Amino acid sequence: MHTITPLAPSRTAPAGLLSAVSPIVGGRVELQLLTTLKCNLKCTYCSLGVGEVLGSQTEMKYDIEQLAAFVDRHLAEKEVYVTFYGGEPTLNKGLMLEVMQRFPQFRYQLQTNGTLLDKLPDWVLARLSNVLVSIDGGEEITDAYRGRGIWSSVMRNVESIRGRVGGTLTARVTWGNPATSFEELDGLAASFDYLYWQFVADEMYADDSVARRKAVLERLIAKFFASGDVLYPLLPLMGIVRNKLLPNRAVELYAGQTQCRVSTHLLNVMPNGQIFPCPDMMYVPEMQMGEIQGNWLQPSPLQPHADMPCADCEAFAWCRRNCMKNLHLGYVKKDERYRRNVVEPICDLLRFMGREIDRHDPQAWFARLPLPERRRLLDAEVYEYVEVMP
Repeated sequence: MHTITPLAPSRTAPAGLLSAVSPIVGGRVELQLLTTLKCNLKCTYCSLGVGEVLGSQTEMKYDIEQLAAFVDRHLAEKEVYVTFYGGEPTLNKGLMLEVMQRFPQFRYQLQTNGTLLDKLPDWVLARLSNVLVSIDGGEEITDAYRGRGIWSSVMRNVESIRGRVGGTLTARVTWGNPATSFEELDGLAASFDYLYWQFVADEMYADDSVARRKAVLERLIAKFFASGDVLYPLLPLMGIVRNKLLPNRAVELYAGQTQCRVSTHLLNVMPNGQIFPCPDMMYVPEMQMGEIQGNWLQPSPLQPHADMPCADCEAFAWCRRNCMKNLHLGYVKKDERYRRNVVEPICDLLRFMGREIDRHDPQAWFARLPLPERRRLLDAEVYEYVEVMP
């Protein structure tokens, strides 16, 4: 692991900051506000544990007027959507309410472990375009990672707020355990509006782990194409199929860069006011791209690099460099162990997904799909809040 002490807040912009390059590419920006780095759970795989970030900041070091000044200077005339993130963001519910009241014109998403969802006011729930609920599959696997009884508590909370959420509910699965089954993921797809999974960025791909995941993926993809009437709401499959049908979407919406948005328009604001492009790399001082108190912002330092082999990959047209953090560590920083044990297995899984999808003739399937479901596949709002690629 790369353990680096987080940078202390600076009050002025770095020397030579002025640049002709706009810090935000395009007309949209996702402002991901980490309300606290405190969490009421201790998930074993939490990426914020890297560099001792988790729990390191529990108090806000900027106020709402400083945030408003930053918005006025850097985000004017942009379409802004805010994601409340953490730690567990609902542990600082006050900031959430203050931001939503101060900026009523923004769109809002909450990424949460789901344990405190039932404590949110109805008007807050009604204003959320999407709620990403972190859950790891079925009860046994989720409780093993998160603590006894967590799965049941989260599922009760989701059911209790379902009718009060203005937008969609999305299950966000970190697919770490190779024992995660088709039935578990299929069950979550039935319980939520959407299911998103991320292949865990950790060394969990040894022995037959990749093969076991492929067996599950094969069944998920088969079910995705089994119906010509109703869309199976698995976001990674939806995103890949969309990109294969309309490759221009993967270029236009992200300016030809990575679909995780870290190179173009994703701003992660730490409780101390520092801004980073990737929520998994806030332990790296050279990744800082701005600060709320100093009211400065520069282009994301996490950009495509000549050492990244993506352009020659069969999946590039629809994958578009899946995860820049993985590529940066594996190929730019030359972490051979990470590349071999994490990056390459994930890329293998992505290529497998692409081949399996092609085997089901997505063009012919799409031609049979009803118009409302076509629109959902091509233009689902939830694409703007998730990474699209697993």
